[in-house]
Amino acid sequence: NTAYKYYSHSPLQKTAVFYWAVMSSSSILFLLLTVIALTFPGVCLPSESSSAAENIHVVATNGLPFPWSKLRLPNYIIPIHYHLLIHPNLTTMRFNGSVKIEIDVKNNTNWVVLHSKNLEITAATVLDESEAHLFDKALPVLEYPPHEQIAIFSPKILTSGEKYFLYLEFSAALSDGFFGFYKSSYRTKDGETRVLASTHFEPTSARMAFPCFDEPIFKANYSVRIRRGPSHIALSNMPVHTVELEDGLFEDRFEASVQMSTYLVAFIVCDFKSVSRRTVTGVDVSIYAVPHKWHQTHYALEAAVKLLEFYETYFNIYYPLPKLDLIAIPDFQSGAMENWGLTTYRETSLLYDPDVSSTSDKLWVTMVIGHELAHQWFGNLVTMDWWNDIWLNEGFARYMEFVSVEATYPQLKVDYLLDTCFAAIGRDSLNSSRAISCSAENPTQIKEMFDTVSYDKGACILHMLRHFLTDDVFQSGIVRYLRKFRYRNAKNEDLWDSLVNTCSEEDFTSGEYCYSSTQATKNSYRFAGEHIDLKKMMHTWTLQKGIPLVTVKRKGTKLYIEQERFLKTVQPSDPLWQTMQTGFLWHIPLTYKTSHSHTEMRHILQTKSDVLVLDGDVDWVKFNTDMNGYYMIDYDAEGWSALIELLRVNHSAVSFKDRANLIHNAFQLVTAGRLPLDRALDLITYLKTETHNVPLLQGIGYLESFYKMIEKRNMPDVTQHLKTYILQYFRDVIDKQTWSNEGTVSDRRLRSELLSLACDLGYAPCLEKAKHFYHTWVKSNSTISLPSDVTETIYMVGAQDDSGWHYLLEKYGVSMSEAEKCKILSALASTRDSNKLLELGMEGSVIRAQDLSTLIYTVARNPAGHFLAWNFVKKNWNKLVEKFQLGSFSMRNIIIGTTGQFSSKEELIKEFFESIRDQTSQLRVTQVAVENVEKNILWLERNLETLRTWLQQRLN
Repeated sequence: NTAYKYYSHSPLQKTAVFYWAVMSSSSILFLLLTVIALTFPGVCLPSESSSAAENIHVVATNGLPFPWSKLRLPNYIIPIHYHLLIHPNLTTMRFNGSVKIEIDVKNNTNWVVLHSKNLEITAATVLDESEAHLFDKALPVLEYPPHEQIAIFSPKILTSGEKYFLYLEFSAALSDGFFGFYKSSYRTKDGETRVLASTHFEPTSARMAFPCFDEPIFKANYSVRIRRGPSHIALSNMPVHTVELEDGLFEDRFEASVQMSTYLVAFIVCDFKSVSRRTVTGVDVSIYAVPHKWHQTHYALEAAVKLLEFYETYFNIYYPLPKLDLIAIPDFQSGAMENWGLTTYRETSLLYDPDVSSTSDKLWVTMVIGHELAHQWFGNLVTMDWWNDIWLNEGFARYMEFVSVEATYPQLKVDYLLDTCFAAIGRDSLNSSRAISCSAENPTQIKEMFDTVSYDKGACILHMLRHFLTDDVFQSGIVRYLRKFRYRNAKNEDLWDSLVNTCSEEDFTSGEYCYSSTQATKNSYRFAGEHIDLKKMMHTWTLQKGIPLVTVKRKGTKLYIEQERFLKTVQPSDPLWQTMQTGFLWHIPLTYKTSHSHTEMRHILQTKSDVLVLDGDVDWVKFNTDMNGYYMIDYDAEGWSALIELLRVNHSAVSFKDRANLIHNAFQLVTAGRLPLDRALDLITYLKTETHNVPLLQGIGYLESFYKMIEKRNMPDVTQHLKTYILQYFRDVIDKQTWSNEGTVSDRRLRSELLSLACDLGYAPCLEKAKHFYHTWVKSNSTISLPSDVTETIYMVGAQDDSGWHYLLEKYGVSMSEAEKCKILSALASTRDSNKLLELGMEGSVIRAQDLSTLIYTVARNPAGHFLAWNFVKKNWNKLVEKFQLGSFSMRNIIIGTTGQFSSKEELIKEFFESIRDQTSQLRVTQVAVENVEKNILWLERNLETLRTWLQQRLN
């Protein structure tokens, strides 16, 4: 049919079509029906594919033209309800299935185009509204693998407004990776290997499990049936009813789902055990894990129930499903996945063993559960229209981690939002960054959207917006957004409309704004009697990349402020500077305090420059109060001097968040060449008297990062001086740390990081204590419990000799908690014998493939493994891409992790990326990696001598 339409004036091509029809069917009747359909002008191609006739190169696998040329599916056929049957065979590692899709035809057509990847379609037909076959024989199926699409031809026109069913049968091998319907396994305590099958569909892998319209806009209902043996259970999104079949198999029949996108469908066949509890609103919550780790599920159950109840109250919308399962999958690439009613997790993200898990592990489990449960509303109930706005899912879920955990587990004292925003700034201050909402079309580009910008920057601008609007207005706005778009899709501007429109019926309105005295302050920021256009303001944060830098110069009682784009690899003297600044302007909700102010002052900066007038003379001014805003600040020389003196004399005059913000701000400006390094180092000399762990860790973290970079550059004098300075200056706080699990979450985090650093720097008391613990543990045949917060440090010290290394590797292979295994793996990767470890990681039997990307990253941080890890990546590039998929989090982690500390021109990595240009041309992360190396080179050129001199002066 396609060939006929393209070449309708060519008898030769008509003959080819006729030959194709003969080859496509053994039935003369079907052949005649096909020829008749080709003969009449009523045969319809997809209504949006007029350009397809011009794109003759879009050719199906059988050599015939494919009827659709675009990456995204046509919108003339809408799926309504999937009736899906899946039967996996955990012996042959294959599965077969069928799907009957109720479709709504919007335009007359003979073609149905949908997604399929690596599936063998064994039968295809179309049914009418009464589910009677329109044709006696199976219909031809064209495949176009570059777009992961198939097309089914109907000899009879599918009429607009009529209801039809598309019926397909298919089979495939269970995937070897972490996407689609894939195989996983675990080892029992007795050493027996058991197999399971699980799904992971986000963003574009549902098409690997069943033919479907695999785009978020095509929401539908799903009725899933799974066939299995008696030794397994099956799980899916909805509650189940099981029937026994005649052949000894069982068929689990799941209730019809609510409307949802394909990427949220999930099904699992396994032999796991569970614990359950019902929420106050009647939702059955269950935690599943491999049987011998069942005892590690109890904390997750407590947290899931508490967090689900919190979200129902906060969003003022009941969780719409009757059950919520959380399951720990032994092989899982990402942290977790929010499938509606069946959320899946890496074991370290769900299981908590009080005997061996650290307080950081507990916080991590709580945050991840908080993230995935937030998705049940943001992402599942309301889904982004297309992947360019994935931040509406991930930015909200990341931010709600902090909001929910702070409300439900205040004792965990979640201070990680600052770190989240610091991470976002690190990426956003490079020219290779991107706008929060930006184009993404093919699967690789879509996978890359799941990055720091979507998650971390998204969370930070939402935090800024919440502070800007007040908690109540922000909350009511997002509830309005969720209610308006539930079971539907939304775009970036839909959120801003919901937040702006807070008007009630009795309020006087003009456009989008309310003018009653009670409502006016809720819908916009007022300054100088003018209302702020919230949508226009937020577009400056979501539709352009980068982060603003606000410069502040004080002259008497006037503050002269200007904004520009903050860049770390380009300076005003560079030829590219003006080009990279042109067109960038943000609407910045500034906040600031002074030495004489008792309240926070506010101002919206909507222009390149402005002037603020203070009430009188002040000693100091500090902008971005508590770092509630997402912007950088640079003061004039007097401004920095006043703040350095303030911290030295009375650091408690500003909050711990302000102090951490000042430290981060200063060192970021150093990297950008805007502030001398010695000024930033002078600023953190006050840390000797710091009483809060967050700014303390921030300052020490910068010194440690300098040490790690210089250690690899073979500069023994600076390396030794920096090590000596850190150990001397922070000796008191290091010596105060106990080798125990006592204290608050923040105290325990400080202990873990300080003792790890002290031992890494060779601090003798630290090494002696760690060795004592390690030898005692080995002597007990690893039966005694080590202090969980310092276990990794103890293992790291123990692994430095050959016997310790091999003993730990042996213990890694034994069945133990995943948290424990991660600590051992990190310790093994810190040694010189990393090459063997990398080989084991690639082989996959001892070290799970899911841990390989983290292993490579950890080896790269080790000075001895610096080049080893990068050479390993270059050598095994194709295998890594096959294992993890191009654009995935794991591949990005590998690229950034292995190149992030390169700092010489000889280490420039462009050559390798150029050699695989056919792949890397699709990737944004390679640009980030190259720019990171350039940033490090510039840092050393600008600051090495200053650091050397400053250290000599301090040590003298």
